[in-house]
Amino acid sequence: VAVETPADLESIGRYYDDFTQVPDADVVAALDRAARRVRTSPTGRTRAPTGRTQAATGRTPAPTAREHLFVPTDGVALEGELTVPAGALGLVVFAHGSGSSRHSPRNRHVARALEAAGLATLLVDLLSPGEEEDRSLVFDVPLLADRLVAATRRLGRHPGAHGLPVGWFGASTGAAAALWAAAEEDSPVRAIVSRGGRPDLAARRLHRVVAPTLLVVGGADEVVLGLNERARAMLRCPNDLVVVPRAGHLFAEPGAIDVVAGLACDWFTTHLGGARGPEVRRTLGS
Repeated sequence: VAVETPADLESIGRYYDDFTQVPDADVVAALDRAARRVRTSPTGRTRAPTGRTQAATGRTPAPTAREHLFVPTDGVALEGELTVPAGALGLVVFAHGSGSSRHSPRNRHVARALEAAGLATLLVDLLSPGEEEDRSLVFDVPLLADRLVAATRRLGRHPGAHGLPVGWFGASTGAAAALWAAAEEDSPVRAIVSRGGRPDLAARRLHRVVAPTLLVVGGADEVVLGLNERARAMLRCPNDLVVVPRAGHLFAEPGAIDVVAGLACDWFTTHLGGARGPEVRRTLGS
């Protein structure tokens, strides 16, 4: 509908302060959201999302179960939120970065996308409220790694998550903790996604990581991008490095976190299901 057609229209572009082309990454994110959206039938009842979840289970999923819980580890009860879609394909545990928590809007956004793709999620704080005030603990990667493993193993005995293959989604220092923990021989993790991660903090262990690892970095986050490029050269596992154009460290730009969510969904549904993708460094939109 053309609401108004000025006589001196000339071109649409002259009416915009910014008329740059829509990046491929934004288009991919929009298509991904549409593909994963739960559709409503003419009767008003919700149907299962199309794609992997229904194909894998062969039935329409029941409502998603959410549970607030406490996970005891080394004398500290870690607070978290477990969400389990019916017929879940796997479980993704979130390791938050410095200064963040299970309430992080970006990580919660990614978690909701993973749940729509049929993956259970655990948003858990690896430090207690009192410990978070100690900045040295925020950067204590070995401690965070131990807590991540402990929470993952305890959750494996939870009725809703028992037997599910495990993935870790880490941001900033949380990504370092995930990679540190993944280097252990008995690590329970099957796939890792790092968002704006600090893999350099786990540098001496990177060559021992075997779980397929996806590194996602903002194109405007130049320092962290360099750290990830060097870290990728140390990895011996199947891996990928994806650069999101113009995104900063927090992926706060419009559409940026949607791109991260789509990439994480693809990585986890692929690798937690056993398939392996190609190793390639790429820039979205190139």
